[in-house]
Amino acid sequence: MAEEYLKRGWLVVATERVQTSSKLRSLVGTYERRLEIENVDIVHPDQVTALRARLASRTFDMLFVNAGVKCAAGNETTAEISTDEFIRVMVTNALSPLRVVEALRDLVLPGGTIGVMSSGLGSVTNNVDGMLDVYRGSKAALNMFMRSFAARQAGDRRTLLLMHPGWVRTDLGGPNAWLSIEESIPKLANVIDAQAGKAGLQYLDFLGQTIPW
Repeated sequence: MAEEYLKRGWLVVATERVQTSSKLRSLVGTYERRLEIENVDIVHPDQVTALRARLASRTFDMLFVNAGVKCAAGNETTAEISTDEFIRVMVTNALSPLRVVEALRDLVLPGGTIGVMSSGLGSVTNNVDGMLDVYRGSKAALNMFMRSFAARQAGDRRTLLLMHPGWVRTDLGGPNAWLSIEESIPKLANVIDAQAGKAGLQYLDFLGQTIPW
C-alpha cells in the first residue's frame, strides 16, 4: 500500500514493527523525499503513544491501519485454542488497530479518511461454513469496534472505511490465495480514493462492493 500511494504521488509515512532490510525500506532509494518510515509494534500501547508524540506536529489526509495475524496452529476452533493464543489474535487484530485510530485520529484532517484493513471473513452474515472461527471473530470484533467509533463521532465529516483486500497471497493469506498483492492493492486504493469526502462508515471489498455486516 505504501508503494501504491507513492506511485500516486502521495507523501507517505509508513510503519514497520522492526527495522529490517524489508521491501518497504527498498523503496527509500526511489522515493526518498516522499517516504518516511517509523518503527512501531501496535500491540504495545507505549509504542503507539510514542509514535503519536513524534507525529504531533503533522496532519494527514489519510490514516490507514493494517494489522493481522492468524492462529499459529491454523484452523483452531474456540474449543481448541489456548487462552494465550486467543488473546494474541484478538489483541493484534481487533484491539490494537482501534487504539491506533483513537490515538492518531486528531492528526487526520477534517474531510480526510480513516481506514482499517478488515476481512470479508469478519462478516457475520456470510459465515456459512464455521471455519477459521477465531480469526473471523477477531475481524468481526474489529468491525464492531469501528462501528462504535463511528457512532461516537456522529457528525464527523471524515470518511471511515473497513476494507477487505480479497484473499491475497501474503504470509497470512498463504500460497493458495486467489490474488497477488499486485492484483489486489491498486484496486483497493482505487476504492479508498473513490470514497474520499464521503462521511460515515462503510465496509467494502477491493472491488468497491458492500459487504454485509
